[in-house]
Amino acid sequence: MTTPDHYPSQESNDWQPGRTAVRSSNGLAVAALVLGILAVVFFWTVIGGILLGVIGLVLGIFGIRRASAGKAPRRGMAITGTVLSTLGILGGAGILIAGISILNSDSFKSYSDCVHHANSQSEKDQCARDFNHQLGN
Repeated sequence: MTTPDHYPSQESNDWQPGRTAVRSSNGLAVAALVLGILAVVFFWTVIGGILLGVIGLVLGIFGIRRASAGKAPRRGMAITGTVLSTLGILGGAGILIAGISILNSDSFKSYSDCVHHANSQSEKDQCARDFNHQLGN
């Protein structure tokens, strides 16, 4: 009986008895990383940061679980996607909270009333200058 000249590597797709097949890719990890990057880049759009971040976070968690169970590689990529997605969610939430607090402020309400009662463009411009001055203080 002869022995083979080479033994299949762990990444090989050759079937071996008693060994479960490991896929050479982890689509969930790749998708989580892409969505995490997009969530971080577009966090300022709120919808982009939060929506893409939540989807990337879910896919990243599933990718990490599959990699930890030995069903797929690229655990680090899934972790990176999960972290970036979380940062995108936090950034989008921060922008959303800041926007809501500005829109609910007394300064914005007085600006809105001022613009509503303004009769000319110069009066609207003065409302904007007053609002900017109030935000600065």
